[in-house]
Amino acid sequence: MTVATDPELLILHTLRLKGFVDAEVVANAARLAESSASEILVLLAAQGFVAYRDGRIRGWSLTAAGRSEGERQLAAELDRAGCRPVVRAAYGQFVALNQKLLVACTRWQLRSIDDLTLVNDHTDAAYDAAVIGELDAIDDAVQPICQQLASVMDRFNHYNGRFVAARVRVHAGDHDWFAMPVIDSYHSVWFELHENLLATLNLERTAESR
Repeated sequence: MTVATDPELLILHTLRLKGFVDAEVVANAARLAESSASEILVLLAAQGFVAYRDGRIRGWSLTAAGRSEGERQLAAELDRAGCRPVVRAAYGQFVALNQKLLVACTRWQLRSIDDLTLVNDHTDAAYDAAVIGELDAIDDAVQPICQQLASVMDRFNHYNGRFVAARVRVHAGDHDWFAMPVIDSYHSVWFELHENLLATLNLERTAESR
């Protein structure tokens, strides 16, 4: 059975993944009505788990106490659902693909010509097609991992579609949708899923290189 995450934990977790954002972004990412998300944010702020900054740039962010509380609740959720082994196995499969994705992103942004490293201007169709082929192979491998995660935890069920959407945009010639950080590009979705898995399992990125 797929586990539905408690709305308060969803808000904490969303801020862990998104950083400093407004209520609308929190609501959309957590898949809640904005009015519900705003009410929960106020409640969490009263507990010291989130903070609101007003002024020229306004938004919500997670406090240190909120990060710790989120980690505690995520661990309890995993244990209550009994799906920690499934998530851990999926994480291991994902990490095995991570370096391939990072290399593909670098190759998409930069290329070597005559021992010089240059910005890829995307005028070489054959070169770009080869890198897109690498992305396709990575996506074919990560889709079953996302399905596996979504089968046990509802909050993972949107990654398949977001990866597909970015992949389609890249194939359509929208170069930014491969690795640009400020949009829902393939790399942006990948980075978020990576952080989601780390947070869910209470792991640090630095531990992966050991």
